[in-house]
Amino acid sequence: MIEVQNLRKSFGGFHAVDGASLTIREGSITGLIGPNGAGKTTLFNVIAGVLQPSGGTVRMGGDDITGLPPHDLFHKGLLRTFQIAHEFSSMTCRENLMMVPGNQAGESLWNTWFGRKRIADEERALRAKADEVLEFLTITHLADHKAGQVSGGQKKLLELGRTMMVDARIVFLDEVGAGVNRTLLNTIGDAIQRLNAERGYTFVVIEHDMDFIGRLCDPVICMAEGKVLATGTLDEIKANEQVIEAYLGTGLKNKDQIPA
Repeated sequence: MIEVQNLRKSFGGFHAVDGASLTIREGSITGLIGPNGAGKTTLFNVIAGVLQPSGGTVRMGGDDITGLPPHDLFHKGLLRTFQIAHEFSSMTCRENLMMVPGNQAGESLWNTWFGRKRIADEERALRAKADEVLEFLTITHLADHKAGQVSGGQKKLLELGRTMMVDARIVFLDEVGAGVNRTLLNTIGDAIQRLNAERGYTFVVIEHDMDFIGRLCDPVICMAEGKVLATGTLDEIKANEQVIEAYLGTGLKNKDQIPA
């Protein structure tokens, strides 16, 4: 689904992404790991159009999407979440979901005058869809809570829910487990697996929790210093000499020391 070739992103003299090449198989849940500063989030930002690349190409389904802005990629079904959830804090959780689909009837001044029935019908459909998503994620009880007042893990679930309000094809999840307790992280993991198995979502997951990666992801890609070091199963990655040195600065092959 995604093919990245020799992708580069520099900030002055610092090469945050330095010739990275990788492929994301359609229907997979791919893990992206690496030490802090490896370039993982910058890679996400370039693929998702948040940052313009300094060089290289990104293709989606064979089409060149290099440098396309996020709103264009959104309509192609490429979505991402962030390390820190970007909810609309003064809106309810249900409203956060309802506002996601683009080109809504209520956005037209003409419709606010002459198309009120169309707006009302669309909002009823969006409300029903939002409630379906909330039920899928087991957070129906939060429907009328202000999004800014729910826990960090619940905000991460809500971000995942926003991707379900449109026809997402591939979702990039940036540290979905950061600051999330184990119970909610299991709930998030269950939702990701169900979306993958039942709805055909492709996922790419940045995460430092190796148990979470091991449960969900195959293959796993490891980055360091802006480059892709290795791709394989988690066990293969943990046994890779270059990966161990990137994490530990040593050649000792003790896979259990790779940080979780």
